[in-house]
Amino acid sequence: MAGSEAAWQVAKAGVPVVLHEMRPKVGTDAHKTGGFAELVCSNSFRSDDAEQNAVGLLHWEMRAAGSLIMATADRHQVPAGGALAVDREAFSAEVTETLKAHPLVTVEYDEIAGLPPEEWDSVIVATGPLTSPALSKAIGQITDEADLAFFDAIAPIIHRETIDMDKAWFQSRYDKVGPGGTGKDYINCPMDREQYEAFVQALLDGEKTDFKEWEKSTPYFSGCLPIEVMAESGSETLRHGPMKPRGLTNAHQPEVKAYAVVQLRQDNKLGTLYNMVGFQTKLKYADQVRVFKTIPGLENAEFARLGGLHRNTFLNSPKVLDERLRLKACSRLRFAGQITGVEGYVESAAMGLMAGRMAAAERRGEQFAVPPATTAHGALINHITGGHIETTDKGSGSFQPMNVNFGLFPPVDAPKRVEGRRLDHTEKAAARKRAYTSRAKADFAAWLGGAVAIAAE
Repeated sequence: MAGSEAAWQVAKAGVPVVLHEMRPKVGTDAHKTGGFAELVCSNSFRSDDAEQNAVGLLHWEMRAAGSLIMATADRHQVPAGGALAVDREAFSAEVTETLKAHPLVTVEYDEIAGLPPEEWDSVIVATGPLTSPALSKAIGQITDEADLAFFDAIAPIIHRETIDMDKAWFQSRYDKVGPGGTGKDYINCPMDREQYEAFVQALLDGEKTDFKEWEKSTPYFSGCLPIEVMAESGSETLRHGPMKPRGLTNAHQPEVKAYAVVQLRQDNKLGTLYNMVGFQTKLKYADQVRVFKTIPGLENAEFARLGGLHRNTFLNSPKVLDERLRLKACSRLRFAGQITGVEGYVESAAMGLMAGRMAAAERRGEQFAVPPATTAHGALINHITGGHIETTDKGSGSFQPMNVNFGLFPPVDAPKRVEGRRLDHTEKAAARKRAYTSRAKADFAAWLGGAVAIAAE
């Protein structure tokens, strides 16, 4: 995601770029193809609400900045309520072909094993969460830092025709209509209390993927916890998380309130594949099939892909990167994407967009103004280059991957009263979010208009 976006931004600025891709010659534990921008976890870019949601705001900023990733996602969207989800194969195929067709982009299929050659004086390292071991080791040596890492998990995908729609039904939570959607964009599978408690116990009892000795101290990223790890934190956790029943009414039995609900979201444009929302897992394959087939409506489910687990690597970016995303120990190397400590498809692509524009401006002899911290892009850059809180006695910090959220933005003043009437809690929260997004849009538009690249004196 980040590398594809970075290459596009560099080329669009009129600067030649060579894109090195090790797949399919050298694979990873999660990727299945050699295509660029392959989505290995969910097919969702999450909320597309640019007024009330920070990731929706990031979508807006990226579109305004001419993002290849967002433009391609918009062309290949599939219904997903208030979210932007894509047909993953068509999306990756278009990104790949678009880059290959650009006259200033040269694609070379090879692995960069170790640091790039010294004669490469301007390099963007956008190797994603599955950086090759040789390059990861070399980066660790040059930064004098041990790798920081966390585990990330992917959810199963099910063939739509094998879902029992006499038990399941179509509905978006609260009937919300999103981009390309109808308000009936998710398949919902209900559970009563007895079914739910048995399901949770089956998750806890199921056989899990074993860790290697060197992996045992690696933490999970909290935004993508395996379903069984969530279940371990308490028997009611799942029904207040990915299995919450709120905003859903069983079309077959409207009078019966489900105790918990499993949702599935369309995964391809044809509507033949659906992924299990929030069901990232480290269960072994046999137990995934056994346990997930106990879900009402999925008794005869056929899986197009089972869930899995992979180890993600990221830098201690506040310590080793400057605000232009360059390695302090070797400024010819610039980093982008999830390896910098942002989490999520969109956030990774956004850092690719920034890195590409930074590299292009540098090559053209121009200064680059980082977007204000009041914008989604600026807030992310601020987080990965020093926005975390240092909590240890030795000051080594507690930097962890982060999705974009309003907590990364500078505080904003929001109205507490309208026409003399005091707003309630819900209204205040909505007004505050609108204040964040309105300020960000104005500041990002101003940045695009005049502060993208200022000619060097």
